[in-house]
Formats: sequence, structure tokens, C-alpha cells
Amino acid sequence: MADRSKAEGYRPAPIDTSAVTLDEDLLELTEMIAENVHEVWAQGRMENGWIYGTERSNALKTTPCLVPYPELPDEEKEYDRKTALETLKLIIALGYTITKDRDSGGK
Repeated sequence: MADRSKAEGYRPAPIDTSAVTLDEDLLELTEMIAENVHEVWAQGRMENGWIYGTERSNALKTTPCLVPYPELPDEEKEYDRKTALETLKLIIALGYTITKDRDSGGK
């Protein structure tokens, strides 16, 4: 169990990205990033001995989320989408631009 006394004074303060609007290309990129976020997470879990299980268990290292992204419940996909969306919005809020090399074929 985590030491609750360390977290008592913690107040998350993410950078405000509410004014950032993403264009259609970046919204499409959000879904690709969300899927990759899941793949990286799953790979890390598996490398640490986790396996698929119908119930999440830290003791047994099982989780029902060790499935391909399209098979995840919508609630889990939304978590990954929010991470991806907020990351893209943060990049733009910090003054960076994201452009796609149209000659790359999307790679």
C-alpha cells in the first residue's frame, strides 16, 4: 500500500490545455497514439510477468486488459485516448507545431 502521508499535500496542477483545439489530422493521430500507448503498456506488463486474466490481481499479475486495443472495453480506450489527446494538446500549448510529411505515406 502506498504511503498516504506523502500524497496528502499533493495537488495535481497540469498545464491548462483547454484553449487548444486540434485539427482533424491531429484528432486522427490521437487514436493512433492511444493504441500505441496501450501496446507499450501491455508490452511492459508482459515483460514484468503479467498475463491475461478475467480479473485484475496484483498478487497473481493478471489483468483483463492484456488484449489488443480494439478488444479493450470503451472505458479503457477512453483512458488511453485522453492521455494521447492531452499530450498532443500540451505539445501545442507549449508552442510546438506538429506537421505530417505528406510524402512519407504516414510512416
